[in-house]
Amino acid sequence: MQKKSITIKGHRTSIALEPEFWVELMSAAKNANKSLPVLVAEIDKQRLSATPSPGLASALRLYVLAKLKTASSSTCDETGGGSS
Repeated sequence: MQKKSITIKGHRTSIALEPEFWVELMSAAKNANKSLPVLVAEIDKQRLSATPSPGLASALRLYVLAKLKTASSSTCDETGGGSS
């Protein structure tokens, strides 16, 4: 696990994730032309609207999973590998 401290809405928070999740989050932030703290704050805002709201680390993992699934689906569709 790797811990990073990020400021969200003016408050420092420490988040522990596996290194692979940090790599994917940083890549997603870069691809969206956002800083990592901005992306994390957006994910945090979305998670707080869920009932019940998951923990921040769980919300970040779910975000990465959703991004990878979307990318995988796009790749399968482009190569004809999707199931029909």
